[in-house]
Formats: sequence, structure tokens, C-alpha cells
Amino acid sequence: MLIDKVKKVKITDNIIIGNDKIFLIAGPCVIESEDLVMEVAAKMKEITDRLGIQYVFKASFDKANRSSISSFRGPGLEKGLEILSRVKEKYGVALATDIHEPHQCKEAAKVIDLLQIPAFLSRQTDLLIAAAETGKAVNIKKGQFLAPWDMKNVVKKFQEVGNENIMLCERGASFGYNNLVVDMRGLLEMRKFGYPVVFDATHSVQIPGGQGETSGGNRAYVYPLARAAVSVGVDGIFAEVHPEPDKGLSDGPNMLKLDDVEKILTKLLQYDKLTKELI
Repeated sequence: MLIDKVKKVKITDNIIIGNDKIFLIAGPCVIESEDLVMEVAAKMKEITDRLGIQYVFKASFDKANRSSISSFRGPGLEKGLEILSRVKEKYGVALATDIHEPHQCKEAAKVIDLLQIPAFLSRQTDLLIAAAETGKAVNIKKGQFLAPWDMKNVVKKFQEVGNENIMLCERGASFGYNNLVVDMRGLLEMRKFGYPVVFDATHSVQIPGGQGETSGGNRAYVYPLARAAVSVGVDGIFAEVHPEPDKGLSDGPNMLKLDDVEKILTKLLQYDKLTKELI
């Protein structure tokens, strides 16, 4: 189990994570429309308030890494941040979003509370430095191609800039063609660096490029893997959710159905409580 204490990470004045009850980053993969993100944010805020979970709403303004050039990417930086700012204003939620290029960091930081580095970009030095220089909390996804201990070099880049308000995120490792596996040992390895660890439960069941021009996935494995990660002792869970995942414009096959989220979170909290008691 993950026994060692980790640094506290401040996302907002009211959301400080590390060593206590699991927190949640969740929302639709991409901003498909303002109505969609408002619907998801409202429901997720209601659920997490009821369960007493620290919650960060996530949606991407752009999905730059797509299988096909014709795949939906989102509304873009300017319009996307406008929509997300209205979500925050209406529901009072903290916000997370992906950033892909250094110039996006400063603009995103005006609205976003938790910047997120996509897995494929986890070694992009200019992007990491730009994110660190905002002073914001940053969730760094481990590349599918990286060993857990290789994240020490990513951590050092943030330390050199002076921003240690970071967390490391596991989202599966490439295993042959069109397949990902999760090595739970990696959660312990990354926790050794002294920072909170997040488990990305939905991208870990993705089948990259598995449908030819789009990625596939199997959401049936989301809860079992999340349960295993919580039992190891992670600090947070990342999950993409949608009212109708099979109609989603990005990552549909691995997103959770919004109506199933409360039941899953309730069970995960039970495992989290038991794990903390055993530790």
C-alpha cells in the first residue's frame, strides 16, 4: 500500500489534496456544447456534494491528439475558456483542462484551476515549463511509453522552475498494438517521488486506434480498475463521464455513463475508507 506521506497540493483555497479522502477529476472528454458541459457539471456537483468528495470539473477545449484528421476536436481555446468560465460561475466548481502548447498555458491559467498535461506530451519540456511558470496546480499524465520511475525527470523540470504543486497520473501503458495495461506497481513507484498520485480510470481502458479512425475502449473495466487503484491507496480518481457515452464525440467507448457515477463513487469511497484504516 501507499503508506508514505506526500506533499499537499492546493488546487483552490477549498480543495487541498494529499493523504486524506480521494478526490475526483471528472467531466466529458471534450466540450461538445455548452449545454452538455452544464448538464454534466450540475449533476456531478450535486453527486460530489452529497458524497462529500472534493471535485474538479474537467473538459477539454481542444483534443489535439486524435486518430483521424476528421475527428471532432472542440471549440478551441478562446471559446472553450469562455464556456468553462460560465460553468465555474454558475456551479462554483474548480476547473481542469488539457493544454497542448506553451502559449495556451498563460491564457488557460486565467480561468483554469488545475492544468493537465496530456500523456503524449509528458516529456515536452517547453510545455512543462510554461505550465509550471503559471504557478497553478498541474496534473501530469504519465506517457503510455514511460516507465513509472522515468517520471522523476518530469518532476525535476517542475522543481527547477519552482512549482511543486503537482500530481502524477497513471493512465495505462502501451502493451503491443492497440492495447493498454495498468501495472498497479507503478502507482507505488510514482508515489515515491513525494507527490499525490491520480488514477485515470477511463483512459486506462482505452483501445488506442482500435476502431480504425477512432479509439475503442471497454468501460466495463473502469470500476474494477478504479477499485484496485483505490485499494492500493491513490489520492485521486480521474474519469470522463457523459450522459450518453456511445454518442460522445471523443472517447465514447471508455467514458462512464453519468447515471452510473454515484453508485461507483459510493463504492469507491467505501474501499478508500477501508484502505486508509488499514494503512
